[in-house]
Amino acid sequence: MYDEDDLSVIDPDADLDSPLDPLDALDAEPEETKPNPDAMLALLESGATPQKTIAARAFCEIQDERAIPHLIRLLTDACPLVRVSAAYALGRNPSPDAVEPLIAQLNRDWNGYVRKGVVWALGNCRDRRALAPLLDALKTDISAVRLWAASGLAQMAELGYDAVVAAVPPVIEALIQDPVAAVRSNCAWSLGQLCRELPSNVVYAGAIDALIQVLEEDEDMGVREDAKASLLRVGDPRGLQLIEAMQQEELI
Repeated sequence: MYDEDDLSVIDPDADLDSPLDPLDALDAEPEETKPNPDAMLALLESGATPQKTIAARAFCEIQDERAIPHLIRLLTDACPLVRVSAAYALGRNPSPDAVEPLIAQLNRDWNGYVRKGVVWALGNCRDRRALAPLLDALKTDISAVRLWAASGLAQMAELGYDAVVAAVPPVIEALIQDPVAAVRSNCAWSLGQLCRELPSNVVYAGAIDALIQVLEEDEDMGVREDAKASLLRVGDPRGLQLIEAMQQEELI
């Protein structure tokens, strides 16, 4: 267990399950159980670490644009739990104003929990400026951060052709080469999202080739299943034909 005020150096091979994971469960909470925004806004300005942490976590559940400047400021707080909470909260309250501060914190933060939260937030911002740092994180960071960078890159599908074309080749590379199966699985899922926004060109063909290769060759069943799901989602004839043939031979 890490101390709240002074987290020790993170093992680079750790899974880094955050105290805030999984965030998806927050969407299902009834409105009446959510914190009061005005009270939490006041706590964001507190000088005490526990109050700042509670308030930042509250904005992982509630959306209020008034919190954004305070959350941006807390990205550089001395306490890692405050920083990671602020990052997740900015992911729930995405703003163009937060993109550059998030990128800056990703580049300087020593703490893997924080970088993981920042990468998640950058993906949710759906901003072209996030593309390069997400690609760099996918290539160079620890496994837990690479995992979320891979899924965050799927959001580039909403930013138009140029962003998709820039994202696809590095995701293909990680899909084939990353040593961690969970990262490869997220890359397979992201390619399915990105390919849906591409015409039938050389970039699209390369992505389909990679998904087919993974479906046939990857040693991990989960990665193969995600590759299969992406091929089905895209509806590419080559992929569908291969899936049908492998099903007939009971290979999948």
